[in-house]
Amino acid sequence: MKFVDEVRITVNAGSGGNGCMSFRREKYIPFGGPDGGDGGDGGDLYLEADEQVNTLIDFRYKRNFKAERGENGRGQLCSGAAGEDLVVKVPIGTEAWDNDTDELIGDLTKTGDRLLVAKGGWHGLGNARYKSSTNRAPRQTSEGTPGEDRRLRLEMKLLADVGLLGLPNAGKSTFIRQVSAAQPKVADYPFTTMYPNLGVVTMKDVRSFVIADVPGLVEGAADGAGLGIQFLKHLTRTRLLLHMVDMAPADVKQDPVESVEIINRELKNYSDALGKQDQWLILNKMDLIPEDIREEYCEEVLKRLDWQGRVFRVSGHVGEGCDALCAEIMDYLDEVKAAEKVALEHQKIAAQEAIQRAALLEE
Repeated sequence: MKFVDEVRITVNAGSGGNGCMSFRREKYIPFGGPDGGDGGDGGDLYLEADEQVNTLIDFRYKRNFKAERGENGRGQLCSGAAGEDLVVKVPIGTEAWDNDTDELIGDLTKTGDRLLVAKGGWHGLGNARYKSSTNRAPRQTSEGTPGEDRRLRLEMKLLADVGLLGLPNAGKSTFIRQVSAAQPKVADYPFTTMYPNLGVVTMKDVRSFVIADVPGLVEGAADGAGLGIQFLKHLTRTRLLLHMVDMAPADVKQDPVESVEIINRELKNYSDALGKQDQWLILNKMDLIPEDIREEYCEEVLKRLDWQGRVFRVSGHVGEGCDALCAEIMDYLDEVKAAEKVALEHQKIAAQEAIQRAALLEE
């Protein structure tokens, strides 16, 4: 199935039903009076995150969505039925943007999240509503208001704990195949990976994390070169970036130091936040480097980079160092999630205290 992560659609909420003008005319009831009912409200349109939906590809074939219109009112004070709401299923991790104003409407990050994107119209009033002591037979009604129309841009961002980045053929797909059950395509030519792949890494103690393999970046990616920024956005939700470097490139002119600097420049050009995100350096394909020069070669690369972060030496092909790296990642993610939980609790306490202070001031 083709991976689609950005689409544009049009949504139309249902219009409200019109009010009815009617008078009660029955035998032996000389003063029936007005009995026109109100119309029904138009249906709202929602987006809902569903774990069964993995891509936005269905929206390539259906781009217009319209909720049901409210029914018109009828005589005998009968109100029209409200239009049925329309719920459109989208993948988890979908952001909804107003395509005209470029405003973020909402973000659906977990199963069951529901977002109102178009409000249905208000019902019209029947003539019974206008009856008064001075107007016993009103001939006035109102029409229902139109439902909200919007053009939306839906962007799907993968929800992963760890993101893999690096130049083409750095060994990202081989690594994710080694540590998870994901089966991305692996070959000896650039841009083998054309779409992001997700893999679940399960530890022996049953803990697990999700790792995302995105297509390789090239110089100028933030400006649209290569696959451009099409997949860079998938790294923004991750808690940790693994920067994979080919230490034994087929092209002898390709310098590992320059490879790292190219990628980091593109990250900063795309987003300051992404450029400052936690990043570990993964020196890959160590099995291709002779053991007698391996340590000296790695130290030279690190010295030229002046790398201050964590460094791991692995071989995705034979699995060397992969288990130890995954264990370190798991421990790191546990610490980050614990810190996030504490921060969230502090925010809730601060919000409650603010509400209490506001209540005391009102008194």
